[in-house]
Amino acid sequence: MPEVVNLNQKFSLFTEHWSPKIVGELNDSYVKLVKFQGEFVWHHHDAEDEMFLVVKGRLQMRLRDKDLWLNEGEFVIVPRGVEHLPVAPEEVHAVLFEPKSTLNTGNVQSERTVADLDRI
Repeated sequence: MPEVVNLNQKFSLFTEHWSPKIVGELNDSYVKLVKFQGEFVWHHHDAEDEMFLVVKGRLQMRLRDKDLWLNEGEFVIVPRGVEHLPVAPEEVHAVLFEPKSTLNTGNVQSERTVADLDRI
């Protein structure tokens, strides 16, 4: 059954960075919440596009040929195969829309890889 999701309430349920939480499902995709702070890892996704929507803070999305800055209320879609590096100088709260098969570190395995996502 449909239910209303309050983003602020859901973000208040966790503190860790770079560990996406599932808050909904839409067709073959998850709606995820994540807190970013610091620098992630360079990676790409062979088969999935990713959408990053900034709810709080300012996110830098580094691409090999340019840097994009996302402010609150802005989003970017990173197409499959495009190498990217999210950077958050200050804490950022973001909503991710991605296929269920998407691994947060894409083609890279690291200490930041989260294979089993929590649902909140």
